[in-house]
Amino acid sequence: MEGAPVIVQPPGSDGGRKVTIRGEYVGTAYHLLDIVEFLRRAGLPEASTTVDDPELIEWRGMGPKAWTAAG
Repeated sequence: MEGAPVIVQPPGSDGGRKVTIRGEYVGTAYHLLDIVEFLRRAGLPEASTTVDDPELIEWRGMGPKAWTAAG
């Protein structure tokens, strides 16, 4: 079984989360709208319900509501 095509890393010290799609780095997201934009550019579903879909997005360390570094 293949993993999710989108990987979102835990927040860095600036709160940004590095994002890869299909193994390619696409940018750093600072809020959920950035994730939606990355999905749109990659031709993937961008509806708000997809952010909780583990077959589409693997949230590492923290889920989609975490946008500050753990301290």
